[in-house]
Amino acid sequence: MNSDSDLQIAGDILEVPHLLQAPREHPATVAEFAGLLRSLAADRSSWEHLVRYDATTRWYHRLRTGPGYEVWLLSWLPGQGSGRHDHGPSAGVWTVLEGTLTERAERGTHAWTAGTQRVFAPGYVHEVVNDTLEPAVSLHVYHPGLTEMPMHSPRCSAAAVAEEAGTAADTDADAAPGTVTTG
Repeated sequence: MNSDSDLQIAGDILEVPHLLQAPREHPATVAEFAGLLRSLAADRSSWEHLVRYDATTRWYHRLRTGPGYEVWLLSWLPGQGSGRHDHGPSAGVWTVLEGTLTERAERGTHAWTAGTQRVFAPGYVHEVVNDTLEPAVSLHVYHPGLTEMPMHSPRCSAAAVAEEAGTAADTDADAAPGTVTTG
């Protein structure tokens, strides 16, 4: 058999549209949400003019919504933090756009700089804080959209962090379960 007759027997996949996957209008996988985050982060004109800083509380703005997801833009002045929390049934991907943010979680403390991307599963408990002297900006995608953010006891207090520092190395290998670090 030659390749022409093989093609005729098998048919041309382009002639069978029901076998082709239509491109998705909205992300549906972790990889697609991470791609959305990278795309928005790279498009500074879509978010830079929206950033505000509030000396009394962390500032946030819902940048975009889609079926089953939300995108949030946050700013952090020095000393501002989230408190120890999880995101209920939502999974998420977040990145630092400007500055440095410190994440404290059960498996250690990590300083994340601009371009670092983090992925977390539902129920992941952490605290994010700006421990530097410069403002920071971050971008977050939650799937499904954020409906709750339960606060947890302040186990990430300064005393607990000092205790953790003696037992956990500050490496990506120590990233908490359910997280992936890129960048």
